[in-house]
Amino acid sequence: MTTETQKPASSNVDLDEMVAAADTGARSPFGFQGKLLVSIAAAWSLFQLWIASPLPFVFGFGVFNAAEARSIHLTFALVLAFMAYPAFKSSPRTRIPIPDWIIGLGAAICASYLYFFYAQLAQRPGAPITQDVVIGVLGLILLLEAARRALGPPLVIIASIFIAYSLLGPHMPGLLAHRGVSVNGLINHQWLTSQGVFGIALGVSTSFVFLFVLFGALLDKAGAGNYFIKVAFSMLGHMRGGPAKAAVVASGMTGLISGSSIANTVTTGTFTIPMMKRVGFSAEKAGAVEVSSSVNGQIMPPVMGAAAFLMVEYVGISYVEVIKHAFLPAVISYIALIYIVHLEALKANMKGLPSNNPVRPLLNKVIGFMTGIILLMVLSFAVYYGLGWIKPILGDATPWFVAVVLAVVYVALLKIGSNYPELELDDPNSDVITLPQTRPTVMVGLHYILPVVVLVWCLMVERLSPGLSAFWATVFMIFTMLTQRPIIAYFRGRSKPADDLKEGVYDLWNGLVAGARNMIGIGIATATAGIVVGAVSQTGVGLVLADVVEVLAMGNLMLILLLTALLSLVLGMGLPTTANYIVVSALMAPVVVMLGQQNGLLVPLIAVHLFVFYFGIMADVTPPVGLASFAAAAVSGGDPLRTGFQAFYYSLRTAALPFLFIFNTDLLLIDVTFGQGIVIFIVATIAMLIFAAATQGYMLTRNRWYETILLLLIAFTLFRPGYWMDKIHDPYQSVPPSQFSEALGKVDPGSYLRVQIAGEDDFGDPMTTFRLIPVPGGDTGEERMENLGLELFVDGDRAFVDMVTFGSLAADIGFDFDQEIIEISAPVDRWAKEWMWIPGFLLFGLIYMMQKRRREKQEQSLQSATA
Repeated sequence: MTTETQKPASSNVDLDEMVAAADTGARSPFGFQGKLLVSIAAAWSLFQLWIASPLPFVFGFGVFNAAEARSIHLTFALVLAFMAYPAFKSSPRTRIPIPDWIIGLGAAICASYLYFFYAQLAQRPGAPITQDVVIGVLGLILLLEAARRALGPPLVIIASIFIAYSLLGPHMPGLLAHRGVSVNGLINHQWLTSQGVFGIALGVSTSFVFLFVLFGALLDKAGAGNYFIKVAFSMLGHMRGGPAKAAVVASGMTGLISGSSIANTVTTGTFTIPMMKRVGFSAEKAGAVEVSSSVNGQIMPPVMGAAAFLMVEYVGISYVEVIKHAFLPAVISYIALIYIVHLEALKANMKGLPSNNPVRPLLNKVIGFMTGIILLMVLSFAVYYGLGWIKPILGDATPWFVAVVLAVVYVALLKIGSNYPELELDDPNSDVITLPQTRPTVMVGLHYILPVVVLVWCLMVERLSPGLSAFWATVFMIFTMLTQRPIIAYFRGRSKPADDLKEGVYDLWNGLVAGARNMIGIGIATATAGIVVGAVSQTGVGLVLADVVEVLAMGNLMLILLLTALLSLVLGMGLPTTANYIVVSALMAPVVVMLGQQNGLLVPLIAVHLFVFYFGIMADVTPPVGLASFAAAAVSGGDPLRTGFQAFYYSLRTAALPFLFIFNTDLLLIDVTFGQGIVIFIVATIAMLIFAAATQGYMLTRNRWYETILLLLIAFTLFRPGYWMDKIHDPYQSVPPSQFSEALGKVDPGSYLRVQIAGEDDFGDPMTTFRLIPVPGGDTGEERMENLGLELFVDGDRAFVDMVTFGSLAADIGFDFDQEIIEISAPVDRWAKEWMWIPGFLLFGLIYMMQKRRREKQEQSLQSATA
């Protein structure tokens, strides 16, 4: 498969420079400076691999605690930022000026201060000396300068505002005033402890994010990125509007290993956008499809633009749980985008590209597909239960056995792939002739799937930490890069072992350098965003913000969510996804949870974090600062703003999903069984396709205005059937507070009571809020109350908390002495909310029949006109 790239003569945008400027640094020095730059980058990658591996504990040296590792991590990031990112547009790109060397050295001293003086700092906690303060002040200034170079002014401005807010607290107006922080206190909190710059965000970047970014870089350098694009085009390119559908799938697969929407847009868009234009898409629509699919790559597990690992720390749940909750919305969003592309193709009566696959009956295709699925399932069960049987027998030798089996499978897949033509790199300037055949294309690169399997296995089955899982996957990836060329060459009968091994080493070196350079921006972003997190924890501005938002939203939760979404979009227009998520989640996530509780909506914390994350990535699409849209327009030759608005229009489904899973947490697979999850996935996918048809104004034919309204209503009903069921029948009945124990005894264990309580908050101010009480086990209400860890004092119809057992479930929920129970709501038996799907589907069937009849009449009229 080959493609042509149609760039306008007036466009002098160098796409490689655009990606470099946004992700890896726009400077590429020559000679010794260039070698030093890439050597430091490679050293950073090797350092991260070292601390993630078991080797430091095996050899007894090179063991770093969390603070020391974060210090070295930031040192590498700062040095590379000043080396790779020019200070100004006029600064040289091919050499590193002397001032940058001096600034980089100063930044290295400040960042590594915690490593070299860790013991002394540990002996004087909270009491910094003059030397500490000087280093901290310089460190903050240099960090902000590195952020300005790598990420632009917005994050610097935000971090500076929070520093100023910390220092000028007593001079702030009204609600915003606080007692203020001294310079010594600020530096101690922000630079010398794990509360600010060297906090959780930088810790996640050090422990998890780097290894996943490195793994993706190695996978791409090994040829997996090109493989994913080829597979997508071979399978979908011949369909109606096929190149656009292939672009969505290719960007989704690339998004699995890439944390950058801009790099994803350029990498896949260079091939996909010209082909979309070839089958009839306008330049703006072709760019918008690529932008929408590339940006959505950041919501795809397992990396999710580094946010998945931050959620582990901020939400306090396991990585596997984060992936489980994030998986369904991401897949639904991608399926809907494919459908949007299909609708665009229907509107314009587009065709696909000529297929090179042999013609096979539909039944044979279905049988072949199902056979493949069944064989994959059988293989999965055999591996899973086979290892379960082998582990007790082999004991500590099991990893060696698994390694040998994996190596055998790897060599076997290379042997299979060698029987098919090699995947050649595309020439963007040549014409498209035919698409590659699916079977040879898939078979020749099956070994690229093995490192991903290793990663998923370690994460999901072995339940290793994300960092250790990424380490083992990266080790296997390194093994693959070093061996794939010699082994493939041997099987193809053209073996030159020394040359092949040398090319593999060269690919590995480039992968180590690329992984580190891709991490510069993320490392700087997490450190700088840590300033905001540190200011929030030091000044208590989060509680102030809650009051401000509550006043602005007038206590209305929907307005609170809209304000949060708007804030995420505005911040995201200038911040990278990771920094945006850190800032907004630190500021707004606790506010939404708190105000939701006070307004009777008990929102899980993971739902709120996903909410702000989704709107953060929407900023990469949204004009006027949607960088991914500018990158796509540079490829397509279209107008960047029109591309951005079109991409935003395509991404409406992504903007709708967060509101839906806030109010219906079934979409996040919270408290649902496996069977329920399958049903929810099917119905939610259908609902999103209906929503896409409504927003695109087209299903079987062009919608009439009332059909669009009805389709939106149907989609809402399928997404949130509980809304209508609640109107028909209240899900709860009110129970007098004095009958708390009796209410516990009457409901089934595992269900929930909603309890409204009144008391005082942490600052002694009166507050009223709601709590969701899981009903504990026990035969009677008294036993369940005891298991809950709660004792009440009943005075007539009123009930007060008399005692809360330390460490009990009641204490974890938030009960405290002297709180008053205002109201108890117990669940009642009623029809399942899913019954509301039936009228929704019936109404959809009616609209479908109306459009089908209208389309048939249109086709008959067209045939009559042509006859």
